[in-house]
Amino acid sequence: MSPHRAPRGSSNPSAHLSTDLRIACLRIARRNRHESVIRVAPHQVAVLVCIEAGANSAREIAESEKVSAATISRTIAGLVEMGLVTRSPNEADGRRVDLAITDEGCRVMQETREAREEWMAWRLKHLTEEELQHLEIALPALEKIATL
Repeated sequence: MSPHRAPRGSSNPSAHLSTDLRIACLRIARRNRHESVIRVAPHQVAVLVCIEAGANSAREIAESEKVSAATISRTIAGLVEMGLVTRSPNEADGRRVDLAITDEGCRVMQETREAREEWMAWRLKHLTEEELQHLEIALPALEKIATL
């Protein structure tokens, strides 16, 4: 039993599953992010993902990532310095700056995705056939949870 589980006899019968699933998902995501770092840190990848998804201002990214605009501005400055992101004046509003990923930024994102896929594939190779089948069966429910 996980040390983080809800106590037995809890009023919520799914409390144990809820806690264990939450912790397992967090640990997998954290390890995947941190153990598959190629050239940029996880927080920099998060900003690149936001820009790739269409966010083109520090404010949009800060809102999406739930961090301060100052934090995002520092991260963006680092990405610009590394040649992974460009800044350009917004044509409609001169006070704004638009962000875009450079070709090198796209390469870094591809490398990062490949490293994360390899990270997971290596772990899946160490599971039994039965464990893999359980994961395959659980996948639709996990995807549903992720979208609720």
